[in-house]
Amino acid sequence: MKTSRKFAAALGAAAMLLVLAGCMVLPGNFTSDLALRRDGTFTFHYKGEIILAALAQGNKGAKADAIPPEPFEQQPCSDPQTDEAHDCSPAEIAQQRAKWNDEQKAKKAAKANEDVQNRKMMQAFMGGIDPDDPKAAAAFAQRLARQEGYASVVSKGGGKFEVDYSASGRLDHDFTFPTIERLPMVMPFVSLIRRADGSVRVDAPAFSTAAANPVMPGLGAMAGAMSGMKESGKAGAKPGSDGPPIAEGTFTLRTDGQILANNTDEGPQAEGAGLSRLDWKVDARTATAPTALIKLAK
Repeated sequence: MKTSRKFAAALGAAAMLLVLAGCMVLPGNFTSDLALRRDGTFTFHYKGEIILAALAQGNKGAKADAIPPEPFEQQPCSDPQTDEAHDCSPAEIAQQRAKWNDEQKAKKAAKANEDVQNRKMMQAFMGGIDPDDPKAAAAFAQRLARQEGYASVVSKGGGKFEVDYSASGRLDHDFTFPTIERLPMVMPFVSLIRRADGSVRVDAPAFSTAAANPVMPGLGAMAGAMSGMKESGKAGAKPGSDGPPIAEGTFTLRTDGQILANNTDEGPQAEGAGLSRLDWKVDARTATAPTALIKLAK
């Protein structure tokens, strides 16, 4: 039984790490637009919130010194030779209590060691930033601000950052936003993947409710159950609440290329000057991430 519990706890921890890795950085309220030209040039803009999940959720795990000890419960006493029950003597009660004290110390030490290991893993995921450090938000804001493309980065507290980002260039290579220095795994808000036939696939995987559980949905649900997490399906769930942050905003794509596929509700809209526009509204009801396939001139 103990082995099963340990295995379940280890599996739950592994699942949590997978989920954490996938949704370390999420969008909040935002507006974003992409202009994609047939000649392969593009301009991308994102203005709104970036949410650092580790700071938004806070440290919800009970620390070793915050765990209340289990109450001492006297166990029945019996004669080891005859197995006949009898009233416990003061010495037997003292022996039981001493054993109970040792068990409590061992559990507290194990939890303290677990806290240390979890903190180290969290720092590794965050590129050295300690989420328990009061200066963590400022350090993350500084890291973003020094990257090319960020006109402004403002920490709003609770793991929420207001940013203004833009990038322009030619798609002779793939483009992904955001890429964050020293963060090993970040789910793309928007990615542009150039294909050999001259088409470009546009995906916005973080602009959907699935972004809160990106890697292995079943495993993530199991981890949530094991850790006692409560899920909130309410629109606009706030960082720090029981539910994950929910992206809310608009994503607009303008192009003079040929729109081969898209999953907008209304399809392409003519905008003049040879441009067509695709609009996606993103909120708590957005189950499928925005996507489009655009044919450019080779």
